[in-house]
Amino acid sequence: MSFISPKSLKNLIFRHEIAILFLVAVMGLIGGVSAFFWQQNSAESVRINTMFYLTEQIRGELYAQIQEMIRARILEDSHALETYPEYSRSISERFNKLRRRSISRKEDLAIQELNLAYREIQGDMNNIFSNPYIADRLARIQILNPTFAQQMVGKFENRYHSFKSLLRNKHEKLDITLETWTKFAPFIIPVPLIFAFIIVFYTRHVMRIQFIGPIANIMKGAGEIRRGRLEYQINEEGVEEVSDLANAINKMAEELSHSREALLENERQVALGSLIPVVAHNVRNPLASIRASAQLLEHAESKEDIKESKQAIIDTIDRLGRWISSLVSYLHPLEPNLTDINAAELIDAALKVLDSKINEKKIEVNKLGWEDSVLLSADPDLMEQAIYGLLANAIDAAPNSTIIEISIINHGNTLEIHIQDSGSGLPFEPKPGNLEPGPSTKRFGTGLGIPIAFKICQKHNWHLDFNTIKGKGTKVIITAPINPEKELS
Repeated sequence: MSFISPKSLKNLIFRHEIAILFLVAVMGLIGGVSAFFWQQNSAESVRINTMFYLTEQIRGELYAQIQEMIRARILEDSHALETYPEYSRSISERFNKLRRRSISRKEDLAIQELNLAYREIQGDMNNIFSNPYIADRLARIQILNPTFAQQMVGKFENRYHSFKSLLRNKHEKLDITLETWTKFAPFIIPVPLIFAFIIVFYTRHVMRIQFIGPIANIMKGAGEIRRGRLEYQINEEGVEEVSDLANAINKMAEELSHSREALLENERQVALGSLIPVVAHNVRNPLASIRASAQLLEHAESKEDIKESKQAIIDTIDRLGRWISSLVSYLHPLEPNLTDINAAELIDAALKVLDSKINEKKIEVNKLGWEDSVLLSADPDLMEQAIYGLLANAIDAAPNSTIIEISIINHGNTLEIHIQDSGSGLPFEPKPGNLEPGPSTKRFGTGLGIPIAFKICQKHNWHLDFNTIKGKGTKVIITAPINPEKELS
């Protein structure tokens, strides 16, 4: 198993966790070692300084004890006689403290030698106290001699300086160690931070290559498949789980592609099956009418009868031609060329074409909500054709000298266009994709106006609905989405 390319997401996450734990361990180790080092060196520095201090106290108290001895013997000072033994106890206690702070054999020997030197001096001072002849004048003069005290403590001084030299050497070594640590600390302390950056960049790189990148490709591929590109293949890369997911989606898309082809073929067969009776019906009836008109020509008694039969044949042929043209238009795939168009302008353009029919039937058109009109995204030619067909149906259905009401209603996110006639109402329920002809009083109607309107609205993602009240007319409702950025001010 390669460290650079983990096989599974679980392994990838595990490696990431191990890297983080390693970083924490390194930082903890360096921090612990640093804290231990500083604690040990600080304790050692305190110990050495304390031993320095105790040694200085012993030396100072020794000289004070000698001074008290001289005062006691020369001046016969009773207070000095009482103080002298206190110095001996204090010095002994300080030697005990020194021994407790000693950590090496060499220090122990130096403290013992210093203590022996003090005990020798103490013995000499005790002899002076116990010698009865010391009180004579000559002895007193000798005690007062400055060189007397120097001779008495000479050996102690030598051992005192030797012990201080030992402590000083240890302190110097400690200072060198601290100086070395301080010198290299700026290079050692950033090591965990460097490790952190390396681990973060490494894990981020691996996660991007093995997980994030492949997941992004899967999302992109899923979007392409959702848009209908079932032939799109997602690269099967990354950790096992992601690669398996990409493979599953590819197989699903392949299966969907086969299913879609089968479904489309089935839909084509169903559509063809439903279209054949419609074509047969709409072709058979005009042919029957043409045949009847042709038969009338044989028995025509006047030119007027011949002319009337001839015109009936021409009209029927024209009607059949219009129906075939409308059928071809309906079956032809529509690709709307979308642009921004005012809803009121679409309706006005369709009404203008129908002016002659409106005037012929003396129909009054009431326009409501024109001030609420907004810009819609639509193909002006196709949508005008759909609205024209719906308005033409309303005009044909409306009795003479009646009212057609056209309303524009703005709901904020949608716009509704209502076309209300006062006819007898549609005798059938229009449905999208239904080409079955319904009952009609229109002489030259093709029966495809409503299906074409349904198809155009569907291509625009608009909704077309019919609300029929028998005997009171039909209301056509067109619902279109509004883009807020394109509303009229």
